[in-house]
Amino acid sequence: MPSPHRLKIVSSPQKSPRYRLAVELSRSDSELELACAALLIAQEEYPQLSVELYLARLDQVAEEVQDRLANETAPLIVLGEVIETLYGRRKFSGNRDAYYDPRNSFLNDVLDRGVGIPLTLGMVILEIGWRLDLPLEGVNFPGHFLVRYSGSAVRLLIDPFDGGKIRFEDEAQQLLDQGYGGMIPMQPSFLRIATKREMLARLLTNMKGIYVKIGDARRALAAVERLLMISPTAPVESRSRGILLARLGRHEEAARQLEAYLRVSPSAEDRGHVQNMLRELKAGRHVDEDGGVG
Repeated sequence: MPSPHRLKIVSSPQKSPRYRLAVELSRSDSELELACAALLIAQEEYPQLSVELYLARLDQVAEEVQDRLANETAPLIVLGEVIETLYGRRKFSGNRDAYYDPRNSFLNDVLDRGVGIPLTLGMVILEIGWRLDLPLEGVNFPGHFLVRYSGSAVRLLIDPFDGGKIRFEDEAQQLLDQGYGGMIPMQPSFLRIATKREMLARLLTNMKGIYVKIGDARRALAAVERLLMISPTAPVESRSRGILLARLGRHEEAARQLEAYLRVSPSAEDRGHVQNMLRELKAGRHVDEDGGVG
C-alpha cells in the first residue's frame, strides 16, 4: 500500500526538508507523493516531525477502512466507508472557529487535531482513497477546494470541509452561490482537475497569505521560496520575495530580486512603484510599506 519510492525520500535525515521537497518536486506529477511533499513543507515548521510516521498513519486509516469493508470492493461503497471513517468515527471536521490558524495548513496538525481547511482535509481524503484504488482527484474550485470521484458511470463532488458531503457535479452552482452570493455563474473551468503541484501551490499560497496578514515576514518568505520551487518564473512570487526580503532588512538581496522581477515583467503595471522601491533600497533607506504582497 505505501508508495514504492517513499523510503528513498525520507531515509536521509541529513538532508534538509527543502532539499527533499525539491527531490519530490522533480518527479512527474503522477509519481509525486502529495502527502510526503505536504509533510516536508510542514517539517520546516516542525523540525522533529517524522514524515514516515505520518505517512504510516495514513496507511493505518486506509487499512482500517479496508478491514471494515471485508471483501467489499464496490468503489462507491468504499468511498462511503472512507467518509464515514474520517468524519463519523474519527470526527474530522472543517475548522470554522479558526479558519486562518496556520496549523490548518500543516498536514501533521490536521491528522493530529482532526480539523483543517478544505484543501488539507481534501488531501487526507485523496491519500486514503488513493491507497484504496479509488478514482479520486482534486478540484481547484473557486474559494473552496473539492475532491471528485470520477467513476466510469458517475462523477461526484466531495466537500472536505462539510463533513465529506457528496453532491452531483450539476449541483456545483449551489456551492458557488454559498461563497459568492449568486454573483458568479458556474463555468466548466471551475471543475478542472488540480494537479498535485497545483495543490501544493495552493497550500503554500494559503500559508503565505496568513503570514503576510499577521506580519510574519520570515515565514511568509519561506512559503514564497517554496512556491518558486514549484513555479520558478512566477512574477508575482518573484516580486513578493523581493518585498519580503526588504522587510527582513536583507536589502541587497531584495534589490537583486526586484531587478529580476522587472526583467521578466518589463511592462508590469507596478513597474514605477517597484523602481521607487529599488531607489530607496539602494540608497540604504528602509522601505516602510506593504508593497502589495498578496
